[in-house]
Amino acid sequence: MTKKEKLITRFRSVPSDLTYNELVQILKYYGYTEYSLGKTTGSAVKFKNDSGDIIRFHKPHPGNIIKSYVIDQILDKLGDED
Repeated sequence: MTKKEKLITRFRSVPSDLTYNELVQILKYYGYTEYSLGKTTGSAVKFKNDSGDIIRFHKPHPGNIIKSYVIDQILDKLGDED
């Protein structure tokens, strides 16, 4: 199993310790790139793929661990792309 496959498998298990950086890497695997929303958006981030699909969520703070509900929402969004 490749590093990419291991990370995606881990993501799909909705881990309680997935970091923001790991999530960014996973979204890159699915063809998404991060877009800046401007200086006034605070912790909001946006990822967009070539098809124009957009994933929005807030960066975790003060820590770096992604909330499970965010993982669930992203899994729902990516469900059509497997």
